[in-house]
Amino acid sequence: MIASLGLYIIFQNLVSILWGDASLSIRQDNIAVGKQLFGGYITNNQINTIMISASLFILTLVFLKYTNIGKTIRAVSSNSSLSSNFGINTNRVFIYSFLIGSLFASIAGLLVAYETSLSPNMGFKLFLYGAIVMIIGGIGNFWGLIGGAFLLAIAQHLGAYYIDSKWMDAIAYIILILFLIWKPLGFSGKRLKKIEI
Repeated sequence: MIASLGLYIIFQNLVSILWGDASLSIRQDNIAVGKQLFGGYITNNQINTIMISASLFILTLVFLKYTNIGKTIRAVSSNSSLSSNFGINTNRVFIYSFLIGSLFASIAGLLVAYETSLSPNMGFKLFLYGAIVMIIGGIGNFWGLIGGAFLLAIAQHLGAYYIDSKWMDAIAYIILILFLIWKPLGFSGKRLKKIEI
């Protein structure tokens, strides 16, 4: 994670040097208030983002469960040493996982940029929230990640509704600190035991 943060900072500054820091808009339509839903407003872009995200989530589940590459990724994630003993090329699986993750990150970036604007530092909050969700959910706990994402999003938006939207980042940090103190292994809470042979 630290290495990823370092690479992010390097590439962000390279983009700023080459193309500047100005925010750019890639949307073609006019800004609209949106449709009213449960006392709030949701735009067509946000609806499209939810539908695309849900579709990608379902496709990912199907891919991991029913394709050979998906099963291989799950096997290496579960036990890379044992997978290597069975002849699976773990380095190739890591490359596949990195490429798939980068594809999803680029799609998320495009969806966010289409809703707001495009700038070199637009990904930092997404990176930060992703790291917090990973800590909340627990490494290797797929459903924990989903629960962590919902917990963070609901807490932030309830805080924005009842207190102020300026507190959204503070709420994310508070949740992170609470989990680091009382549940550092995330929702799973399982500490792997060492086995000596």
